[in-house]
Amino acid sequence: MSDAKKVAFLLADDFEDSEMKNPFEEMTKNGHNSVIISLKQDDELKGKKGTVTYKSHLAAKDAKASDYAAVIIPGGKSPSHLMNDKDVQAFVQEADSKGITIAAICHGPQILAAAGLLKGRTLTSYPGIADEMKEAGGNFVDQEVVVDGNLITSRTPEDEPAFIQATIDRLGVNAW
Repeated sequence: MSDAKKVAFLLADDFEDSEMKNPFEEMTKNGHNSVIISLKQDDELKGKKGTVTYKSHLAAKDAKASDYAAVIIPGGKSPSHLMNDKDVQAFVQEADSKGITIAAICHGPQILAAAGLLKGRTLTSYPGIADEMKEAGGNFVDQEVVVDGNLITSRTPEDEPAFIQATIDRLGVNAW
């Protein structure tokens, strides 16, 4: 199990339950170590549908992107709570500059937009924020999953299977 990779989940309250739960469980099932990063350490974070709750392991200010093989950003309202935080922005900027996989679904790309990472990048997101993505310099396309360099993006919970598969394809499987 020495090839286990650390995967960061950027999370705050009101996340889309399945967009956290399903990728989190799949990363664990595939032998990777998942670390939940939020605004504060040991914060209890609740999904917007109330089906799952997680506790943050680290505050963004204490996290280093270079410690992780991938960053996963679930959607819902969680990204709106995180996107204007300078430590969250610095974390995703560092990840992007190092070519670390960043997988963002639904409203997740709002964090990338706020961090100035979408200029000239092709991506997708929740269709309702397509204009926001274009204003941030992104080339929005309406597809199930879009891979552009180190960025993996998807639209909605219905796209989770393709989103998770694209992320696992990038990280590899380390399960027994």
